[in-house]
Amino acid sequence: MKLETLPPYTQPTVRSKRWRKPVAVLIVVALAGGGWTVWHGKQAAPAQAAAPAAPAAAAKEKKDVFELSTGDIAAVDARSLAVSLPLSGSLAPLSSATIKSKVSGVVEATTLQEGMAVHAGQVLARIDQADLRARLQQQQAMLDEAQAKLAMATKNEANSQALLKQKYISQNAYDSTQNSVDLARAAVKSAAAMVEIARIALNDGVIKAPIDGVISKRHVQAGEKLAPDMAVYSIVNLSELTLEAQVPASEVPRVKVGQDVKFRVDGFAQREFHGKVARINPATETGSRAMLVYIAVKNDDSALRAGMFAKGSIVTDRSAVAPVVPLAAIRSDKDGKQIVYKVEQGKLLAQPVKIGLRNEEEGYAEVQEGLQQGAHVIISRLDSLKPGAAVKLPAAPPPSAQAMTAEPAKG
Repeated sequence: MKLETLPPYTQPTVRSKRWRKPVAVLIVVALAGGGWTVWHGKQAAPAQAAAPAAPAAAAKEKKDVFELSTGDIAAVDARSLAVSLPLSGSLAPLSSATIKSKVSGVVEATTLQEGMAVHAGQVLARIDQADLRARLQQQQAMLDEAQAKLAMATKNEANSQALLKQKYISQNAYDSTQNSVDLARAAVKSAAAMVEIARIALNDGVIKAPIDGVISKRHVQAGEKLAPDMAVYSIVNLSELTLEAQVPASEVPRVKVGQDVKFRVDGFAQREFHGKVARINPATETGSRAMLVYIAVKNDDSALRAGMFAKGSIVTDRSAVAPVVPLAAIRSDKDGKQIVYKVEQGKLLAQPVKIGLRNEEEGYAEVQEGLQQGAHVIISRLDSLKPGAAVKLPAAPPPSAQAMTAEPAKG
């Protein structure tokens, strides 16, 4: 019997199980993390759903508030409102003179030229006085002759009176000598008058200015021959002018003496001149059927000139200091009453108002009742806005009535 040798018995190797514990820990951590993620997702979902709701509500609330611009509203200002009547016309000097020669003669000299100032009594021109002096001497000689004849007639009258008393002459003879005295006395008076005329003519050879003013025209030059009534100089006084303006006859009842007038002229676009109604012509102009209104204008600085064309207005009525609103802000409700839309505490209100004077040229009206200074009123046609709507004023302050009125004047 053969015995086989079996391989030696080897005890199996037992591997260590230390890896199982870390794996188990990882599995537990993973399960815990997954559970937290699921729970957090469930909690975050309502928050995420609610998050868009807040901006949506804010946007809705913002959409309900209408934001106004500076062009939509105006601040109510308090001032005096004037109603005016437009007019236009030409400026004329209140006083002017055309100096004419009273005597004939040759001009020796002219002392002034156009544009030069002149005072009353100042010499303007001189005429050759040789003929005038000779004429005065002639008249003086005739006066001396008449006085001599008067003296002789007076002596004859005295002698005749003595002879009449002694009855050497008749009464008729005495009356004749007395008549000679009367005639001689009349001749002396006539000769004296002729001397005075000749003296005046000699003085008229020196031509003087009758008024203060400025030379507007020199009609003659030195060496020219003058005839009586020939123009020598023209003078205008510019210290006060008269604006002659035509007003339609239908508007004349609104015009009163003493009313204020403001106007502008070409060349002084940025300057406004003032005057007062001085006179009103009682008759209409032929053709236009308008009436002339004469306006006194002070011209202390001599800026204005005669003949300038002026365009302005007469203040026919003026209100007391009161709130004024743009005409664009005035509306009518369903009952026909006048209202304005004003902004108060973020709301749009329909405010009834009582309107006084209106100035169509400026675009404003006086508010007698219903508004106070500083209130904000809607001037734009915002048909989508109704009373009670929430509105927001612009950040920039709205223009006041005075500022909006002054704006066109800048242009």
